[in-house]
Amino acid sequence: MGMDKTFNPAEAEPRISALWEKAGAFRAGAGARRAETFCIMIPPPNVTGSLHVGHAFNNTLQDILIRWHRMRGFDTLWQPGQDHAGIATQLVVERKLAADGNQSRREMGREAFLAKVWEWKAESGGTIIEQLKRLGASCDWSRNAFTMSGAPDAPAGEEGNFHDAVIRVFVDMYDKGLIYRGKRLVNWDPHFETAISDLEVENIEVAGHMWHFKYPLAGGATYVYVEKDEDGNVVLEEERDYISIATTRPETMLGDGAVAVHPSDERYAPIVGMLCEIPVGPKEHRRLIPIITDEYPDPTFGSGAVKITGAHDFNDYGVAKRNGIPCYRLMDTRAHMRSDGVPYSQAAALAQRIVEGAELSEAEIDAINLVPDEYRGLDRFEARRRVVEAITAEGLSVMCKAGFTPPVDGAEGETDGGVNPALQPLVEDKPIMQPFGDRSKVVIEPMLTDQWFVDTDRIVGPALDAVRQGRTRIIPESGEKTYYHWLENIEPWCISRQLWWGHQIPVWYDDEGNHYCAATEAEAQAKAGAKTIIRDPDVLDTWFSSGLWPIGTLGWPEQTPELARYFPTDVLVTGQDILFFWVARMMMMQLAVVDEVPFHTVYLHGLVRDEKGEKMSKTKGNVIDPLEIIDEFGADALRLTLAQLAVPGGSPKLSTDKIKGNRNFGTKLWNAHRFAEMNAVFDTPPLAPGARPEATRTANRWIIGEVGRIREEVDAALDAYRFNDAANALYAFVWGRVCDWYVEFAKPLLSEEAEAETRDETRGVMRWVLDQCLILLHPFMPFLTEELWQLTASRDTALALAEWPAHGAELVDAVAEAEMRWVISLIEGVRSVRAQMNVPAGLYVPVLQLEADAAAMRAWQRNEALIRRLARIDSLTVAEAAPKGALTLPLTGATFALPLAGIIDVAAEKARLAKGLEKLVKEMGGMRGRLGNPAFVASAPPEVVEETRANLALREAEETRIRAALERLSEIA
Repeated sequence: MGMDKTFNPAEAEPRISALWEKAGAFRAGAGARRAETFCIMIPPPNVTGSLHVGHAFNNTLQDILIRWHRMRGFDTLWQPGQDHAGIATQLVVERKLAADGNQSRREMGREAFLAKVWEWKAESGGTIIEQLKRLGASCDWSRNAFTMSGAPDAPAGEEGNFHDAVIRVFVDMYDKGLIYRGKRLVNWDPHFETAISDLEVENIEVAGHMWHFKYPLAGGATYVYVEKDEDGNVVLEEERDYISIATTRPETMLGDGAVAVHPSDERYAPIVGMLCEIPVGPKEHRRLIPIITDEYPDPTFGSGAVKITGAHDFNDYGVAKRNGIPCYRLMDTRAHMRSDGVPYSQAAALAQRIVEGAELSEAEIDAINLVPDEYRGLDRFEARRRVVEAITAEGLSVMCKAGFTPPVDGAEGETDGGVNPALQPLVEDKPIMQPFGDRSKVVIEPMLTDQWFVDTDRIVGPALDAVRQGRTRIIPESGEKTYYHWLENIEPWCISRQLWWGHQIPVWYDDEGNHYCAATEAEAQAKAGAKTIIRDPDVLDTWFSSGLWPIGTLGWPEQTPELARYFPTDVLVTGQDILFFWVARMMMMQLAVVDEVPFHTVYLHGLVRDEKGEKMSKTKGNVIDPLEIIDEFGADALRLTLAQLAVPGGSPKLSTDKIKGNRNFGTKLWNAHRFAEMNAVFDTPPLAPGARPEATRTANRWIIGEVGRIREEVDAALDAYRFNDAANALYAFVWGRVCDWYVEFAKPLLSEEAEAETRDETRGVMRWVLDQCLILLHPFMPFLTEELWQLTASRDTALALAEWPAHGAELVDAVAEAEMRWVISLIEGVRSVRAQMNVPAGLYVPVLQLEADAAAMRAWQRNEALIRRLARIDSLTVAEAAPKGALTLPLTGATFALPLAGIIDVAAEKARLAKGLEKLVKEMGGMRGRLGNPAFVASAPPEVVEETRANLALREAEETRIRAALERLSEIA
């Protein structure tokens, strides 16, 4: 039965996946022919996840490396698995409970809720695994890991020891003093009522306001405020009894601990060290705070004075810690203003004692609730509205003339605090960057809370040294600079989350607040003696457990055979955006736990963007769904496209047109096999691995050498992680050298007119060449190549386990190569002239031979019929010189001419090209004008500037082509 006319991915891909699974092709060590191992740990997708284009890109690159090494005989493991995704999973299950009309999480309690989570995981948690299989990911799915496997409440089927590994590491690090409980500022999500990581925060530009308020000086003190321009000229001088601050969050004024100015700011030098009054709250209980100096305030921004609210702003927190300023927490876990504690009058008095020198502990300061009684319990945004109203009503807003706009340099200019109907409060409408929870979509509140932390200062050193010493290499090298910057400025790592789904922190508390860290409750109770203990309700950050991914998935703390064989692993392929959040933490954790780097190479890729270079988003409507692409074009077309776009350090720009083009490439390869089938090529048995065919005909000798060259080129590119170079080289070789040139060269050799020996030789060579194409393309296009591999012979093994070739440049036949390259250059040269001169495609034209050496003559004579047919040459005539109206075509060892004077209308062609050139020059002028305008380059989106440059480059190339054509036409005229 012959091959179908086309390859049907929708029908073939599931069938081929089943073939691989039945053959055990992806199991650890499958097909190994050497002792060397090669192991990749998949960046575990969230258990809630569905395949997006970033997953497709990341996993395609991993699969290329894995398949390449497996076929080269390495003992290979691609370890799959999923992250339990604490906050995302809890959100999904809570929504499902609500949709099904069930009790809420808090109503049903922790144990019942966790049972529901495991139930959901069993039903829906494997979605992304099946989607990765559709992509062709050749992981050892029998070893699929989960970061909550083996947890105490895990149901049957979720056995494993990952949970035990996580708990053991926590206890060990705690015992060594590397983990501690402390109070620090964190990103707080009021919806989920938990701390979240920076990666879970989306900073979005929104319309905001900046209010300008007066903080009166204590005791009615005054000073002369002097504003100068950049030349030192006085532009404003007035007596003031206040210091002006600007804020976008007035509700946080209630927790101010100081006002800071820059040490060099002469405007405020007279009042540094004095006290000022927070202009909100009951007048009789107004708090006084000091005016201090710190390097943080920018004298050119706003008034140059910054209120310091250490418990609700990360920059302020740093200033407070440097200067011993108390941090007063204003909000509860829902971001409502606190309602606990003593009345405001007592709390304000206690805070005043601190200003006067009283020393309180951090816990005692945290207990002080400085929210005035009338604001307690309010939502933070309602509190903001009321604070602004109260300050404005009291006349403590900075006032300005109606329509006043602050100068660009940030100086206040002439303002007035008096009651004047012609004046209005100074409130700037301006865009601000506001943090939102990436899942809750609510505004994140910086919050001072008690959390568990890793003392990263004590474990960061070995992770830095490993990269500096070259034990782990980061590609591209620019990633190393980022890695050093982050780790050299690392902060304590918050590892606790106020969730239920996750690894519950193994710490128990007694009634006196003492805590006991142990792997089990029994061990903790033994430490506590007869005291009653209660377990910490918090769970560990998922980055903590995924930080143990390399050793945890291989069975640690048990000394398993897999751990001994595959650790340290080889390569980590991941996105640039999680270099710190995951990669650096894996480096620190593995070195801290087992004193070994987790991998020798980190390959960082960029974010997949749309064809214009813009970030994909549902709002923009430019999201490319990989599953829809696979449905329409097949997985191979998507994979090859992603590989072609994987430029080191770049962000691929994906378009459906590129994917469509690679589907056509697959069709080209399919059709080449159909041509071979129709010419009995597959009647010839395939050669054994490592063998090569013998050949006497020049075209056959040439293509054998080309196969050797492309194998070396692909291996060199993949060895250097230049996926794009490997993919593009294969594309050019298979489409150009094999499917175009060699198939055409082989047609006369396979015809009935050819000798039987020639036909047999060519069939053998073509079979071998096509098999080599399938082998080399397999890591990039596994489904199509496996299908063709199975269709064209009865094979002993799947292509996924076939032997990768070792041949190279030694296959090159220099004589055959020179001859065929000469033939190709002649055909391409004639085709180029025909295209430039607009010669009708089907017209056969005469060619003149002006000179030719012996090698050129032999090449012509041996390939004359082929050259005539492919270049559409009517005749070849020897001539002394080119006649008028002929275009010359110089080649190695020969010169030809094409007499076109009577074939084309020279005047009409000149007019056509000149008109096109005129339009082109006009377009280029506009583009050069835009690119030469600094305002355009500075203000236009980067992708627009880049697109304009790319379009200009294309038009410049077209201009060169047209001018060359006009110059050639001038030879004829």
